[in-house]
Formats: sequence, structure tokens, C-alpha cells
Amino acid sequence: MHNNVETLFANLWQDYVAMTPSALKVHQLLGDGDELINDHVAFRTFNIDKVGLEKLAAHFLALGYEEKGQYNFEQKKLKAKHFEHADDTKPKVFISELLVEEFSAPVQAIIRKMVDAVPADAVNKENFLYSGTHWQVSSEEYQTLLNESEYAAWVSAWGFRANHFTVSLNHLKRYTLLSEVNDKLKEAGFELNTSGGEIKGGPEVHLAQSSTMADKMEVCFSDKSLVIPSCFYEFAQRYAMPNGKLYTGFVAASADKIFESTNVGM
Repeated sequence: MHNNVETLFANLWQDYVAMTPSALKVHQLLGDGDELINDHVAFRTFNIDKVGLEKLAAHFLALGYEEKGQYNFEQKKLKAKHFEHADDTKPKVFISELLVEEFSAPVQAIIRKMVDAVPADAVNKENFLYSGTHWQVSSEEYQTLLNESEYAAWVSAWGFRANHFTVSLNHLKRYTLLSEVNDKLKEAGFELNTSGGEIKGGPEVHLAQSSTMADKMEVCFSDKSLVIPSCFYEFAQRYAMPNGKLYTGFVAASADKIFESTNVGM
């Protein structure tokens, strides 16, 4: 396990940037040389005990994070939790897991084969959260997963790593609205996720979110290489609740659409 939060996020960021070349461009574009504050980082996994949500969460709980919210995504057959650190400048963490038993037998078989290939002690190692894949799948298996769950296909190709980082709009000096950030991104040639609208949520749910569509990167499957979506960058603007405190949770209806930032067909 990591001994401090900074090292863990620095390592996650290095791994993420390698998969998401556009992230550095976004950084330069929005940061104007200033440090960007990261609102949250998200991870994907399966609800199989060996690599389940709780196993990933243990890394953060050991660093002082606490569980704060639970979410269900019935359509995508996922459940998720989010975690926060007592120091609110530390990124929030959003971990989801796929409900494997709700899929067809062929999909379950591929996922179980993948998880079986993960060494028993791997999940406790400090680099597990950015260890990538521990298995080999064929392009055909990837396609089988993709037909039923874009999420499962993504994990089969990319494994364990940050699925996205998120710029905190509340900490950007030059922007006050998410729409301004979106305009700046589009001007610079970035493609935004338009599922459910460019901006998901808003002041009425105390959280507005948008995201780029995932970069396309080459993946070597066991039989051939394919260029497929990798990771994306999200942007979040948080609003004060009636009690005056800034909302720190997530909105399932919005997150449902954010998941689609890695869709192959979009």
C-alpha cells in the first residue's frame, strides 16, 4: 500500500497521461501555467471478490479516505461508491464494479478467465491501481464483451488504471462556467461527450459535468492490434447546497452518461 496520497496520485497521473496524450494538452489549455486541481479520479472493476470494489477501495481507506456515497446504474449493470479524504484538496475517488452475474454465459466466462489470471496477491501491491491488464484477451473476446458491455470491454483492454481524471472547475482562475470550458475545448478541436447533452446535470442537482471523448490508442490483443478508446478527461463544477456547503457527491443520472465517454461508436 502507498504511504502517501501524493505519490499514489502522481503515479496514477503518469500512467493516465501515457494512455491519454490529450490530457496534457487540456492541462496546458485550461491551466495557463497554473496547477489544475483534480476533483476526482475514477476506476472500473468487476464484482468478483478477488478484484472487487472493496479491494480497490482498501488502498484509499489506508490513506485516510472514507466512504461517502453509493450509486446504482441499473441499465449498465453497475454499482459504485465514492470516497473522500478529510483534506478536501485531495481528489475524491469514484470506484464502480460491473455486476458480472447479470451478463450472458460467454461474457461471464471471459471475465472470469481474466480475473483468474490476476495473481492472488497483486491487488494488495501498491502499484495495483495502475497495473493495467494481468491477462490476454483476443480481439474476438473483446468484441464479445463490447456487444454486451462497453465497460467490460474497456477493462479487458486497459485493466486497472484511472479511467479518467477530472478538472475541478471551482478551482480554475479564468473560468466561471462549465460552458466556457466546453467552448474553449471545442475551439481547440477536442470532441466532447454529447450523450445526455454536453453538460450533464447543473445547479439544480448541485453538480455539472462534461467530458472529452476518450483518446484512441492501439492495443495489442492476443491475435492482433486494434485502435480503440482509452481514457478521457472530465470537468466538474460543484454548487453550494441549501446549507451553504459545496456538494461533494455524485449524480447517478449524470455519471451514467459520463461512462459513455469511452464508447467505441460515439
